[in-house]
Amino acid sequence: MKRIAVVERSRCNPVKCGDYLCIRLCPVNRTGHECIVKGEDKKIVIDEKLCTGCKICEHRCPYDAISVVNLPEKLKQEPIHRFGENMFELFSLPVPKKDMILGILGRNGIGKSTALGILAGELMPNLGEYTNPPSKQEIIKKYSNTLAGDYFKKLFSGELKVSFKPQRVELIPKKYSGVVGELIKKVDERLIGGELLNEFELDELLDRNISELSGGELQRFAIAACLAKDADFYFFDEPMSFLDITHRMKVAKLIKKFCEGKSVVVVEHDLTALDYISDEVQIVYGEAGVYGIFSQTKSVSRGINEYLDGYLSEDNIRFREHSIKFFDGLEGRDIYDEIALEFPGFEKSFDNFNLKTIGGSVRKGEVLGVIGANGLGKTTFLKILAGLIEPDSGEIGAVDISYKPQYLDLNIEGTVEEVLKKEAGSLYDSGWYRQNILEKLRLGKVMHNEVRTLSGGELQKVYIALTLSKKADVYVMDEPSAFVDVEDRIKVAEIIKEFIVKNEKCAIVVDHDIQFVDYLADNLLVFSGVSGENGFVEGGFEKREGMNKVLKMLDITYRRDKTSHRPRINKSGSQLDREQRVRGEYYYG
Repeated sequence: MKRIAVVERSRCNPVKCGDYLCIRLCPVNRTGHECIVKGEDKKIVIDEKLCTGCKICEHRCPYDAISVVNLPEKLKQEPIHRFGENMFELFSLPVPKKDMILGILGRNGIGKSTALGILAGELMPNLGEYTNPPSKQEIIKKYSNTLAGDYFKKLFSGELKVSFKPQRVELIPKKYSGVVGELIKKVDERLIGGELLNEFELDELLDRNISELSGGELQRFAIAACLAKDADFYFFDEPMSFLDITHRMKVAKLIKKFCEGKSVVVVEHDLTALDYISDEVQIVYGEAGVYGIFSQTKSVSRGINEYLDGYLSEDNIRFREHSIKFFDGLEGRDIYDEIALEFPGFEKSFDNFNLKTIGGSVRKGEVLGVIGANGLGKTTFLKILAGLIEPDSGEIGAVDISYKPQYLDLNIEGTVEEVLKKEAGSLYDSGWYRQNILEKLRLGKVMHNEVRTLSGGELQKVYIALTLSKKADVYVMDEPSAFVDVEDRIKVAEIIKEFIVKNEKCAIVVDHDIQFVDYLADNLLVFSGVSGENGFVEGGFEKREGMNKVLKMLDITYRRDKTSHRPRINKSGSQLDREQRVRGEYYYG
């Protein structure tokens, strides 16, 4: 059986672990062979051919630096790319088709962005030969009898043109400089730049330098720039990140509109958006940070349901032991009669913005969802409740509140373990905390990492753990799903709900992933107004009424999937869509 051994070099600490503990414990080493040895950089190196897969080194490594994984027995193909010795390995690629949008679904760290980089020509696949990479002709020959071979032949010859919207849009200003209007004009090969600027609401930013754009503005700019190029294949890596709820649906519609007749691949964690935009899907499975494999192409409904189930029927692969389940209907949870938080109506004005709210209350065991476009004052609302900003009118009573901000600070000194221990105190050592916070958030692998070295998803989960570690009556979270993959988003929602009910607390959560809010919230506040000018709070609404209002605002109708019960957007103009609109029932008919 073939296996992969991965060593996370940033975590490997051979001196502090007890002078190369894994080398001393390895059964193969004890027989006189050299399965685990010291590398040139003093970190360990594992010989995968000698490794028996006993996993002793993995289980005993105090820094979780080692992963030893047996590959699926049915895996016949050779790797298309490996980053180096004892590093991540990718075994296959997506299969884009003419006049079709292919959605890619999978966890963080499993090779989605790597695959898009290869297809876009930004990363040359090495076929696993990282010490002696193959030539372009050798790559074409390797895949000569497949669609991939024809694709690489056309890509390498320049016959095929691609346009790529990268994942890390926040890095674009470090690579390019200039104002929005001029930069779009430079790449406008399809002569649709003016239309794109209008559709993506960038008209008022024409003279703005891209270094001054917000995350959402930068994302819309990057998508517009990608669409302006005349290409055969368009690749979008997480186009919904940084976008608010209203822009997510609009962007999905615009990608479909401007990519008509083209081949498109979209990687996305927002299930609602991915479901809406895709014609077919492929699932990436494997183990995060170790290896990734693309499944066969599937219909959207079947593919997403199989991902949620954790079992790929055609591939006969179970890649997750548990299924991700959605509630069937609007059944209630344990919400108590006692009020945990009561807040008055208040106002807050800045130089160019005014926020006006109404009073409300949140009961013990309740999660109050907050939803609305960017620039309407949601974060200001949370900060006023948390006592970080003083309102101009209305007095917020003294309440113990634990607050997770929207923007996360990487400049925290210490490891994840040190930071969480300091905040949680004696709670940290309890079995309940380890099982329900650390294990469910899958923080084990990063406990010894410095906080400043974490990825966006890892940092988000650490902040969620920090927020729940504090003793408080009210837990307030601003966009907890940001940067978190689809699997962990559902887990985060479950953790928050269970914590609130078990401890008889309450939570107020702002988020732009409508499915995440639908899954998590009991009741809703809806923000309306004019972005950047004024905001007004409506509600609190009961779940059905609030979601119905939001979906009507987004001009979409929802139904329940018959198999998984997950919320799905009805196809515009379909019989069910028309019937629900006539009845005014945008939420589950």
